Amino acid sequence: MPHSPLPEIAGRDAGWCLRANRWGHWRAVRGFFAVVSRLGDGVSWYALMGALVVLDGIDGLRASLHLAATGAIALALYKGLKRWTRRPRPFAHDARIRAWVAPLDEFSFPSGHTLHAVTFTLVALAYYPSLAWVLAPFTLCVAASRVVLGLHYPSDVLAAAGIGTALASASSWVVREGGLLF
Repeated sequence: MPHSPLPEIAGRDAGWCLRANRWGHWRAVRGFFAVVSRLGDGVSWYALMGALVVLDGIDGLRASLHLAATGAIALALYKGLKRWTRRPRPFAHDARIRAWVAPLDEFSFPSGHTLHAVTFTLVALAYYPSLAWVLAPFTLCVAASRVVLGLHYPSDVLAAAGIGTALASASSWVVREGGLLF
């Protein structure tokens, strides 16, 4: 019978999570990632949508509608995946990992913050490529925050980034090819 690599992969995933979580012992690091995580709850994305409408009128409204529609799909997708996989959060599975902030829900896979950050960033950049200098680093910080804060394994974040990329790509294709208003 062939050897399964899954236990070894899971062990490495937990090891990377533990190493990243130790960065939270420094108050400045913990504070930075806590703020980034809070902004990734949705606050920054709602502000971006509002700003696009105010600053770019009807074109900003189109982009914001596309962001909102894709965000709603991302929300349903990640909630369904969490209910289906029911993967415990790292701090609930390993007493050495500390949750530096309270989680929004019980399960770990996939990272909803990362899924939304990647999806919103890619859709926004399809309309406003000049925002890459601020959105790309913010998205990377949101993804890192989830592991540093002890709320997600690296595989939760990587999978969410892949799902977010696929969703943003499909969404942009549908809008472009389908001639939708957004």
